[in-house]
Amino acid sequence: MKKLHNFSAGPSILPQEVFEKAAAGVRDLNGSGLSILEMSHRSAPFKEIYNEAVSLVRELLGISDEMEVLFLTGGASTQFFMVPLNLLDEQGQAAYLDTGTWSTKAIKEVSQFGKVNVVASGKEDGYTSIPKSYAVPSASTYFHITSNNTIYGTQLHEVPQVDVPIVADMSSDIMSGPLNTDPYGVIYAGAQKNLGPAGTTLVIIRKSLLGKIERQIPTMLNYQTHIEKNSAFNTPPVFPIYATMLNLRWLKANGGLAGAKARNEEKAKVIYDEIDRNTLFEGVTVAEDRSLMNATFVLKDPSLEADFVERATSAGCVGIKGHRSVGGFRASIYNAMPKSSVQALVDQMQAFEHHVTSH
Repeated sequence: MKKLHNFSAGPSILPQEVFEKAAAGVRDLNGSGLSILEMSHRSAPFKEIYNEAVSLVRELLGISDEMEVLFLTGGASTQFFMVPLNLLDEQGQAAYLDTGTWSTKAIKEVSQFGKVNVVASGKEDGYTSIPKSYAVPSASTYFHITSNNTIYGTQLHEVPQVDVPIVADMSSDIMSGPLNTDPYGVIYAGAQKNLGPAGTTLVIIRKSLLGKIERQIPTMLNYQTHIEKNSAFNTPPVFPIYATMLNLRWLKANGGLAGAKARNEEKAKVIYDEIDRNTLFEGVTVAEDRSLMNATFVLKDPSLEADFVERATSAGCVGIKGHRSVGGFRASIYNAMPKSSVQALVDQMQAFEHHVTSH
């Protein structure tokens, strides 16, 4: 079977060896005679998997004992309301940076639990850049950011210098490079873009932030519930956690997060250099805020889009169409994307340029 170059924004690709080991675990987990899909989440083999996954997250990100690591369900979208539900008092205020669709969705949820202060927004500029000039009031309970914006192709390359805990949605750039977790109160990430298959959400939370509000919190939405039960208050998503653990093993074995950053920067340079060179294409975000995970670009002549998509697809480059809300093209080049696949897309961009300009 021909292996395609999958540029989808998510669910995204994983390393081939992770696919193979995950598939083997579905058939028979380590010679146990049981599939990971049928194994009890309270069994010793799965507890070992879970503990290794947590340990690898801690090791790769350098997380201290002051923070808990959880694997929950409901995607990052559930964290949009779990964060203020657990952290924000009704008389309190949280600061948010609006950098695109997902931060807008997070902002929408906050008003149910407390006051929200949108300190800056990139909406007027079509979210083509990250706002730089803003102030976060020191009285804020936390400051929420979306570190990478999959739809628009922008990324925060520096941690904001603020005096309050940062809450970060890192769904699409978690583990893409080294991270100093000290400024963060909460980090959350849906697994399906850079960590593992869809079905689990990584949540890293500073324990000192909990227990400071008086409201009643439903049991399943209380972080403390999941901390006390090691993410197993109810049946956890065993297979996504298993595959995520395998992917974290792969990351560690391939240079850790420093290695991942070097590879991601190299891949991003290949695609952005071609976007800037090619006479038919142009980027849509300011250069300094370009994402290392999601390269967004357009054809200067939109009437050529269908032809380019057809030619790229025929060459095995799939998932390049931009999000339905913005159009154009998007090449998602997460950790597992090999440089050879990025080069395959660049080759098609160059061939298309030759095709158009020679006719």
